[in-house]
Parts: sequence; C-alpha cells; structure tokens
Amino acid sequence: MKGALTWKRIVAKYPVSMKIPLFFFSVLLGILPIYIQDRTMRRSFQQTQIDGRVIEVQNQCLITSDRLARAGYLSADMKDALLDKELDTIADIFNGRIVIVDQNFRIIKDTFKLLEGRFHVSEPVLKCFRGENSTVYENEKHYFALTTPIYSNDQEKGVQGVLLMTVSTENILSNVDRVEEKSSFFVMIASIVIILIAFLFIFVLMKPFARLQKVLDRVADGNLDEGISVNTYKETSLLSGALQSTITKLKEVDQSREEFVANVSHELKTPITSIRVLADSLMGMDPAPVELYQEFMTDISDEIDRESKIIDDLLSMVKMGKAAAELNVAQVGINALVQQILKRLRPIAQKRNVELVFESIRDVVADVDETKLSLAINNLVENAIKYNVENGWVRVVLDADHKFFYVKVADSGIGIPEDYQERVFERFYRVDKARSRETGGTGLGLSITRSVILMHHGAIRLLSKEGEGSTFTVRIPLNYIS
Repeated sequence: MKGALTWKRIVAKYPVSMKIPLFFFSVLLGILPIYIQDRTMRRSFQQTQIDGRVIEVQNQCLITSDRLARAGYLSADMKDALLDKELDTIADIFNGRIVIVDQNFRIIKDTFKLLEGRFHVSEPVLKCFRGENSTVYENEKHYFALTTPIYSNDQEKGVQGVLLMTVSTENILSNVDRVEEKSSFFVMIASIVIILIAFLFIFVLMKPFARLQKVLDRVADGNLDEGISVNTYKETSLLSGALQSTITKLKEVDQSREEFVANVSHELKTPITSIRVLADSLMGMDPAPVELYQEFMTDISDEIDRESKIIDDLLSMVKMGKAAAELNVAQVGINALVQQILKRLRPIAQKRNVELVFESIRDVVADVDETKLSLAINNLVENAIKYNVENGWVRVVLDADHKFFYVKVADSGIGIPEDYQERVFERFYRVDKARSRETGGTGLGLSITRSVILMHHGAIRLLSKEGEGSTFTVRIPLNYIS
C-alpha cells in the first residue's frame, strides 16, 4: 500500500508524456505478434524436418529389412558383401549408424565396426522381437533411433533379427539455425520499421493536441478572443467545444466584473451627486423659509438612506458569495417563517392597496439558514408588492412533497418582458430603471435571493407575462446535505 502511494506521488510530481506509453504500446502491439509467430514457425519448421526425416528413415528401414530377409542375410554362413556395402551406403546417406542384431542378441553388423560380436539387449530390441516397431528421439543428444524387425523367409519362424538404425539430426538443426538467422534478420528489420511507424503514428496522432496546446497558451497569455477549433478527432472536437465554452464564460465573467464595478461606481455616485447638488443649493440660496430648508434636508436624508441601502445590499451580496459551509443550518418551521415575513411587509402592501394572501397547503419543517432564507423570501414578496398595480394582489403559496418544499410568490403586477426574464437575476439589472428609482430598488435583491437559494442546493424559476404579473417558484430540499 505504501509502495502504491509512493508511486502515485512520483507520478503526480513528475508527470509522463502521453507519447511514451502510446509509443511503447504501439511497438509492443506490432513486434510481439511477429516475435511469437517467428518462434512458432521455427519450432514448427524444426519438428516438420525431423518428422519428415523419421518417416523417410522408417521407409528405408522397411525396404532394407525386407531385402535382408529375402537375401537370408541373418542365416547365411557368409555375409553378402554387396548387402554390407549397401548398408554402409544407407548409413552414410542418412548420416547415421546401422546395427543388426540376431535372435541371440548378438550384433552381426555394425556400420561403425565397433560392436560386432557383442550383445545388445534393450527394451526397443525386445519389443521389436515381438513384432513392434519403435522410435526413440533424444532431443538433447540430437539423434533418433528406430528398430525394425527382420522376418525370416519362413513366416512361421517369425522375427529372425532386428535392424537398429540411429540417425543424427545435427544437419537438420544446422538447416534450422540458418533459417533462424534469416528469420531473425527479418524480425529485426520488421522491428525497426514498426518503431519508425510508431514514431510517425504518435507524431500524427498527437499533432492536433499540440495545436490545441498552442491555442491554449495564447489564451493563457490573455487572448480570450482566440477561437478554439481543432476538429481532427471527435475527442479534440469535444475538448475544443468545452474549452471554447469555458473561455466564453470567462469572457462573460470578465465583462460582468467590469459591468459590476461600473454599476457599483454609478450607484454609489448617484446619491452622493444628489446630496452634493442639494447641499450646494442650500449654501447658495438666500435666506429662505424653514419649510424649504426642511424639504431639502428631507431629500438629503432620503439620498443618504438610499446610499445606506445600496451598501447594505452590497455587503449582503458579498456574504452570499462565500462558501455554503457558513450557512447556519437548523430545523425551521417554514410556515411560521413566511407568516412573520408577510406580517412585516403587510403595512407596505396596505399603503399601496395591495392584497397580501398566504396559502399554506401543509406544515413544513426543513433544514435551512433562517436568516438568509428569510431575506430571500422577503425580497421576492417585497418586489411583488413594489412592482404591482393599485388594488392588486400578491399570493404566497407554501407546499411540500417527500423531498422538497416549494414557495410560490405570484402577483398581479406589471410583469416582466420575455426578453429581460433571463437577466433579472443579474447584479444591478433593472427592467425599468425609472420605476426602480421611484420604489427605491438597487437591482441587487433578486441576485441575493438566487444566491441564498443556490446555497441551499435549491432552484428558482420565473414565469411572467408583461402586463399580467409574475410568478416566482422556489424549490429547496427539506434535508440539507453539505
């Protein structure tokens, strides 16, 4: 286990190029079959040569045995010199040795002239006297021995002697060695060709990835407008598409950051500019009625409140951008939470003659951060009231199933045009900027709301039609899983 961990650390510290395993795999895949085939053919060729020689010698032994039997070679008082010469010739042709044993196991003929007159008793000879031919191959000593019975002219007398022929396989092995040399040369040439092809194959295979790397290097240098399109393979095409999508998102994030800085600067500067104008007006005017001073001071106070609200919303948004681990999750009764929110907002609704209705389908208890979720639902209901019509209505519905609870905030307000619905959750985005300033909106409420819901692993959906109202539906899991 420790060795495996050490190897993983080494690989992680010193990553290996993908070209190396691909190269070795390609070479192995090409050379290994050739090597196996070469070894198999060598053995097959050697065995075929030996088997052919055995059959050839067997046939010659049968012919020779028959000639010896017909000539009465074993029973004659005098050996036939012609037959002796023929036996010597056959032994020389096959690079072997012929030994003839009579019924008394005495050697009467040895082409090597070494054992004549001696006795030869062995298992193959005994079997041969019983009429059984035998072949013994000595692989290590490189020879094979055959025994062939020599029958008498009188078939009733049976086996009269044994012809034992020993044949060397050295010449066969020499031929096999010469074939192996040529075969080894062929394998070497084939291996060199395969290695060169593997190099070429890896170069061609990895070329699109090299092009992709060059493009990414230019992107890393800050050229986000660089187009990524390497469609040589399906994999590079998919990778190019994913990287292009990532770069597009990075550009959007970069643009969003620039817009955010510009919006923050503008939103913070606007109240200050108003305060400056009002203050300069007060300082530059002649003695005026107290009521006029009070009106100017009231306007200044309103602008200060607006500046304070923008700062508070910015701080809330920054907090929402932190890790979800900062959620203070506890079991909370959602029914009581929604009722408390509506109780705080009811005076605003009454001031605008908006009917505020709460419909609770069932009691809901869920794992949530009460403070943050209260802020999110408060933003939705407050927006529904502010962007409503006179004598309108806002309906809040709470429901749940076995996995999620749902909060639906529907209103009879002005609605949101379809073209703007995808952008309402962006920071500082307002559909109607003039109306937003009248209602005191900062353009951060829905962005904060979405952040809270995402921190709870939930989702928010908007359905709206211009002039007919909007419906925001929030779905949050009953059980929070970190």
